Amino acid sequence: MTNAVQKARTTAPSFRIQRETVERLLNFASPVFLLLIWEIAAQAGFIDVRFFPAPSKIFDQLIVLAKNGSLWINFWASMQRLIWGFLFGGVPALILGVTMGLNRTLRMVVEPLISATYPIPKSAILPLVLLICGLGEASKIVMVAIGIFYPIVINSMAGVLEINKIHFDVSRNFGASRWQVFRTVALPGAMPLILTGVRLGIGLGLVLISLAEIVGAKSGLGYMMWNAWEILSVETMYVGLLVIAILGIAFSLAITELERFIVPWKRGR
Repeated sequence: MTNAVQKARTTAPSFRIQRETVERLLNFASPVFLLLIWEIAAQAGFIDVRFFPAPSKIFDQLIVLAKNGSLWINFWASMQRLIWGFLFGGVPALILGVTMGLNRTLRMVVEPLISATYPIPKSAILPLVLLICGLGEASKIVMVAIGIFYPIVINSMAGVLEINKIHFDVSRNFGASRWQVFRTVALPGAMPLILTGVRLGIGLGLVLISLAEIVGAKSGLGYMMWNAWEILSVETMYVGLLVIAILGIAFSLAITELERFIVPWKRGR
């Protein structure tokens, strides 16, 4: 009986590692499979390659843009705006969301404001942001910050409210300060939903940064796609879309790996 238990304990970690490896492979396999189907359809003439060029042509154009440096200039411009937008929108949203979950009075005051402003289309306020912030970098960063703010603040608050009340009672019984409750109970307990908010926020941030760059920028992936449309360079348009898609996949995988590390109790789900 003892040998059977020991054997089960040794095989369980290896099985989990194998399963995680398969899951990672599946994350890469599905986009590759889609591109393969697209390539076959283009080569066989099932789709109009004037509007849907084969992935091989798109990758060729990507290499050309990478070699002449224009891709990296636009990529880095968008990444800088995304990073600053995440800092200015995500960090305050995290602090506010967790605090709202802990403080009922603050939640009653702020939650109606969030509920009222969240449904407003973010693209609809772009002209107002451009009017207030101008055509410089500030307007792009503000648009990203606005897009990232709402998913993180809503998920952070919901994550704290999902924590069992007994954890807060125990911390108070041991004389924990408000900061200690925030740091050791609320933040770790809400982390699964916080990471979900980060995932949603980054996706929306990529959408909004592309939109802002199309309307008022001279660099960035959105500008690159808009400029390609003006000169009818379809492959370059798809390069921009492909890079944004790769960024979305990369951020999603990075958050998944981070979740495996800081939220280990969710691995079995």
